[in-house]
Amino acid sequence: MNKSLLFAMCSLSLFTSLSAAAQSEKDNAIRVSPCDSRIIQQQADSVKHLLADGGFSVLREASITMESDNEIPIIVPMKQGTRYQFVFIGDGASNRYEVRMYDYREKQVVYQEKDTDGTRNNIIRYTYIPRMTEYHMIKPLQINSKQKKDLCGYVMLFGENKHTGAKKAK
Repeated sequence: MNKSLLFAMCSLSLFTSLSAAAQSEKDNAIRVSPCDSRIIQQQADSVKHLLADGGFSVLREASITMESDNEIPIIVPMKQGTRYQFVFIGDGASNRYEVRMYDYREKQVVYQEKDTDGTRNNIIRYTYIPRMTEYHMIKPLQINSKQKKDLCGYVMLFGENKHTGAKKAK
């Protein structure tokens, strides 16, 4: 009976340790939740219209609640030779905005930064044409010296419409 009791205690101890480790890992997970900012939504709508007129369509978009100085990783599939536009709109009160993009081998392929310097230019937009069909990771970040949590951000990935590219080639 002692062996059975010892086995039961060891099993319970192991189960408790694994549960605690799983809970700890869950607590460190990045949780993305949407945010609601009328101003950012208006800016996003304007960018969508501008890029739609230029022959791009929205592939992915999301509003995200961010913390100051913390990147949010976004993984997206991209096709070789396709022209993409990525747009990040940060909280208007933030001081700095950055976007980094990495290819599948974790090589940084894009880095964009913007300091506000007293202006309210809170949008980063860039074009990217991948050399290979693969997943890419995009990491937007904003820094706000006054507010550390609950910053609103908006990300959009656009793809060029195929018929638009054919028109440009003519």
